[in-house]
Amino acid sequence: MTDSSITRTLLGAYDAELRGAPPTAVLHAPDGPPTRIAGPLRALLTAPRDLGLSGRELDELIVRQREFFGARGEAVEWRLRGHDLPADLPDRLRAAGFTPGAPETVLAAVVADVDARRAGPSLPPGVTLRRVTAEADLRAVAALQSEIWGLDLSGLGDDLLARVASGPHDTVILVAEADGAMVSAAWFSVRPGTRFATLMGGATLAGWRGRGLYRASVAARLALAAERGIPYVHVDASADSAPLLRALGFRALTTLTPYVRTP
Repeated sequence: MTDSSITRTLLGAYDAELRGAPPTAVLHAPDGPPTRIAGPLRALLTAPRDLGLSGRELDELIVRQREFFGARGEAVEWRLRGHDLPADLPDRLRAAGFTPGAPETVLAAVVADVDARRAGPSLPPGVTLRRVTAEADLRAVAALQSEIWGLDLSGLGDDLLARVASGPHDTVILVAEADGAMVSAAWFSVRPGTRFATLMGGATLAGWRGRGLYRASVAARLALAAERGIPYVHVDASADSAPLLRALGFRALTTLTPYVRTP
């Protein structure tokens, strides 16, 4: 297969398999094409590539989502991909009071085409990588993420606990520790019924960045995917991590821009 055909295959699989709600998501009442998901920071809206609506019908759909979460006092994020339809959806979201955030790059790779060893280097001296499942550790991961991002991400602890409880084989949480203290965390999630594993987290305390911790966590998670015979891996990558992943053989499929409405 050519490079372009591989990218098209990955994008088609992504659209078909990863656009709905994960099994552990707490769903709000459905209303039309978007899927309403309870998230650890704010509610999420994700939809098929083509909503199949336009004009007044589309505006009414957007307003219903806004009013539903507004009545609950919840912030909500409409997750818009760069190739979504209709093409004027970004303008209509802004007109309804949704504000675009920083876009991420949706990356994917064929696991067999990526050599996990290339993700090195190894961890620096005194740093270990450990899988965690205990509640205290998962709460500590949420506290670490809150410190790194300067946000209250305590709800992430509940999210990770739910993931581990519902599918202990499907979610693997890894932490890097130095002198017994967590300095980085990342996780690996398999969506049952799909051909994908998703790499998430990957955040590191400022004082430990640039020492290979993220690269080591990527290598460990790629190795897990290979061991389990999972054909594809996917990442919603920030501007910081996208270049490293692309150097390893990940392909840019599209963009993901959060359109947020806060009541």
